[in-house]
Amino acid sequence: MDKKIDDMVGSFAEENAKKGLRVFVAGGSRSGNDNLYVEEAYNLGRQIARMEFKLDFGLSSSGIMGAVAKGVLDGWKHNQDKTTAIQGITTKEYYNLYQSDEIISQIEDVIVAQTLEERKQKLLNADFVVFAPGGVGTLDELAYDCVAMQDGLLPVKPFILYNVNGFFHHLVEYLKFISAEGFADPVPFIVVDNSNELSIVFRLLKLRYQKTDSTKEAYAQARQLIYELPYFVKKKTDSSVHVEDIYAHIKEISGHEDFEKDELNNEIEQAYLEKEIERMYDRLAKTGRDTSIVSDKLTNLKKRKKESSSKK
Repeated sequence: MDKKIDDMVGSFAEENAKKGLRVFVAGGSRSGNDNLYVEEAYNLGRQIARMEFKLDFGLSSSGIMGAVAKGVLDGWKHNQDKTTAIQGITTKEYYNLYQSDEIISQIEDVIVAQTLEERKQKLLNADFVVFAPGGVGTLDELAYDCVAMQDGLLPVKPFILYNVNGFFHHLVEYLKFISAEGFADPVPFIVVDNSNELSIVFRLLKLRYQKTDSTKEAYAQARQLIYELPYFVKKKTDSSVHVEDIYAHIKEISGHEDFEKDELNNEIEQAYLEKEIERMYDRLAKTGRDTSIVSDKLTNLKKRKKESSSKK
């Protein structure tokens, strides 16, 4: 790793150790029907702790959000200052509903907002936003954040969709559709399918993301990360390969005007296309499943109509 990159990484780590980059996670207060959702939510919390990020969330000890909080707390056990690793932000009405338990009793930094609107605004002070699987509350948070960012009420920042088990497949397709139809600006969601990809994204954001007031610049930064992410995933074959070294290699080669640069660009392009093709096949599989569900419902409706007609 060259000295410039090494200094940058060291500086970022030093700054992070002082105040900690904050990650706002929105997810369900329920666990869902598949244990994988809770397992990956816990892994999300562990990744946040591993990066020494701080968690901002709506203060819950159940479901997906409880699993994320537990992962953060377990990950910060080595740190004596673990009580500051999580900031819970809620309203008085919700706070009164909580029963003290093992998780909530460990969260000392709690902000009680006067309204849900104030709660949303305080949560969005975080540096990054991660949407985990959840219900209509999570969907409401996502829609609110997108509108606030689009209307200039919220600084543009990275939005990550933690696409466990393809959970956000239909939502991503819908958001693309309304953008293509001219009803909304495109939102550069960084879609990650598992905790390994999430770890790489966190490290890349820590290395290279720069805050900016320009929507255009922020969008371009996110798009570039989305484009290069499959290359990092492909290159990071095991724990001995570090994202920082891959990043340093790209920076070094990018400064050249020769065959090496062309070869690198081609590898990045190929990795991106391979990932997109893989996702397309996954979408086709889900579309086939949806078609089957619709077909079954149609068959049952026709059967019900026929039975109803015969009773007349």
